[in-house]
Amino acid sequence: MRRSGTTLGMLLAVVALVAQTAIAEETPAERAIPNAEAMEGLPVLATGNTAFALAFYRTLAAGEEGNLFSSPLSVSMALGMLAAGARGDTLAQMEATLRFGLAPERLHPAFNALDWLLERRQHLGEGWGEGFTLNRVNSIWGQTGHTFLDEFLDVLSSYYGAELQPADFAADPEGARVTINGWIEAATNERIRDLIQRGQIDAATVLVLVNAVYFNAPWAFPFDEDRTTPDPFTLPDGTTIDVPTMHQTEIHGYARGDEYVAVELDYNGHELSMVVVLPDEGAFERVEASFDGPSVSALFDRIAREHVILSLPRFTFEWGRLLNEPLVDLGMADAFDAARADFSGIDGSRDLFIGQVIHKAFVSVDEAGTEAAAATAIGMAGAGPSEPTYYEVRVDRPFLFFIREKETGSILFIGRVVDPQ
Repeated sequence: MRRSGTTLGMLLAVVALVAQTAIAEETPAERAIPNAEAMEGLPVLATGNTAFALAFYRTLAAGEEGNLFSSPLSVSMALGMLAAGARGDTLAQMEATLRFGLAPERLHPAFNALDWLLERRQHLGEGWGEGFTLNRVNSIWGQTGHTFLDEFLDVLSSYYGAELQPADFAADPEGARVTINGWIEAATNERIRDLIQRGQIDAATVLVLVNAVYFNAPWAFPFDEDRTTPDPFTLPDGTTIDVPTMHQTEIHGYARGDEYVAVELDYNGHELSMVVVLPDEGAFERVEASFDGPSVSALFDRIAREHVILSLPRFTFEWGRLLNEPLVDLGMADAFDAARADFSGIDGSRDLFIGQVIHKAFVSVDEAGTEAAAATAIGMAGAGPSEPTYYEVRVDRPFLFFIREKETGSILFIGRVVDPQ
């Protein structure tokens, strides 16, 4: 895993799954090179991931107020690893909830192909300037002495790069928790600390799977810090506060939808981007509730390059919670039920079930992009016979945003900002 040496990363997400309850030093696995069939499965996987991302977000948003931020891709990948050991109704519920759309023999190679594609996105060609960091790492921690099936371990090693690490949960659950959290901190450049709280691992723990994502990127067109000013931002209750707001006039992706405008800001290399969705006044809840996989994919397809006069608040916040209830609500009830869960593909028994799914995420957006550092911007000139139309977008009220990989449309992160402070 390549780690960033910078002091401020934009986006981090970690998911830990505790089956019946999950940690030591990871040995990187030698992953399979994606073949043509795996690459052909990517569009199906990306479509399913988008559908799950929006269903997952709506479930989270319905029960919470305030800022929200998560990585649905991280959740999908962690649960994808666990699905390798699921059988029967448990597997069927996971496949339906996560919208996988691929049979197991194609799903795991497709996840590996997606990870391979994301890895390649980091390597910009000559003359493209400063690149970005997008680390995705997986690990699996099993009770010392417990027997796990080779078929299950081979899938995780070949397609997710995760080798089984021993942990003695029965004798020292607290020591295992500290070790796991240390691994997560290192994997996320110390942005995610103490993900697993005291008592969340105990002597009954048998297995933990962890996925961590770290993203750190400069804008293709950075904002000028000298133009950042304290501007009004209207909160959901109608009160107004002043927040540091960035300003620029640039060619960005732009789309107008029903009751919202969207602006797409590329990261350096123009292969990943942030799409900011600003609902019309009074329409935030309707727009938020209306987004699903097809409508968001349609939004992405409508985005066109336009001249945009943009005002966007700086924001930084952390979000996290247990995901058991949202996943049960989405249809994965059996996986959390000790009497009904079937993870016999992990160790040959029907004893394992999910105890907890823990998710935590951090986001920071500033003038440079995803970190407080200088960036090399690539100017894209648009010339024509007539004066171009300029679209002014003042993000001065609650908004939604997506971080996506543009070729496949895969949503890496999704969030909302109702209070930039």
